[in-house]
Amino acid sequence: MKFTILFFFFLLLPFALADMRVGFYSSSCPRAEDIIRQVVQKHFNQDRSITGGLLRMHFHDCFVKGCDASILIDSTKGKPSEKTASPNLTVRGYKMIDDIKRSLEQACPSTVSCADIITLATRDAVAMAGGPRYNIATGRRDGLVSNPSDADKLPGPNSHVSDAMEIFTLNGMTLNEMVTLLGAHTVGFTHCNFFSDRLNDTNLDIDLAAKLKKTCAKNNASPVFLDQSTPFVFDNQFYKQILLKRGVLFIDSQLALDPSSRGLVSTFASNGDNFQQRFADAMIKMGNIGVLVNNDGEIRNNCRVFNRRS
Repeated sequence: MKFTILFFFFLLLPFALADMRVGFYSSSCPRAEDIIRQVVQKHFNQDRSITGGLLRMHFHDCFVKGCDASILIDSTKGKPSEKTASPNLTVRGYKMIDDIKRSLEQACPSTVSCADIITLATRDAVAMAGGPRYNIATGRRDGLVSNPSDADKLPGPNSHVSDAMEIFTLNGMTLNEMVTLLGAHTVGFTHCNFFSDRLNDTNLDIDLAAKLKKTCAKNNASPVFLDQSTPFVFDNQFYKQILLKRGVLFIDSQLALDPSSRGLVSTFASNGDNFQQRFADAMIKMGNIGVLVNNDGEIRNNCRVFNRRS
């Protein structure tokens, strides 16, 4: 079954990419990428943690039904959406996407997809945080389905490397790309309920464990940075931290312990430039998972709502 899914994925991928290109909106909406960047910059100036929020949104969107902006759909009475799924309850960045879409609709109505907005906004936020700058093909269209049960396949914070790898493999991603993409945790944060069960774990640095116990005792909802060194800078400090047993989440600590991933963690910890280049490549590939192009899907007028149909 897994072979069939992967074969189908790689069979369709070249055809999908042929209908996407860098500068897709150069004629239909020449200022599209500038408008997106300006809105992202405004939000980033107000809250630098938005980079981690967008990276998580982009990942959660692409790994469910493909990069189709299905994660943005609001639930309606009797019809829950992906937003209500447990893994998505703490996803952030929806207001930024709304602001971008509003500006784009004023400039170029019904032209730029919400799926492309997520992809481009994430790319820009990563660069603003000191991460790699890269060109990315656009031309995605928005999906027509958003079901909470589809999000159950997302890897959780307590996953082992092998468990997470199964999900990445089903989406056409390699082990190296998985370790690379999880480096996004260098600008992410979590909450105590996602790691409180491992505060006495021997694979967690004693001093960090003591600090986290105090934080969680004061306020269980307090944000805790996944990179305790440079939480607002997109760098390779995350890998250095997890090698020192300072990985807050179980999956992060496992990256540094599992024989299949430890080597790449060490490589990235010692070579930040290598990590940044690999990250750009992995993001470009992830952004092409399950894309809708041409006449598939739609271009939503409001990213939270499917367009009306007769």
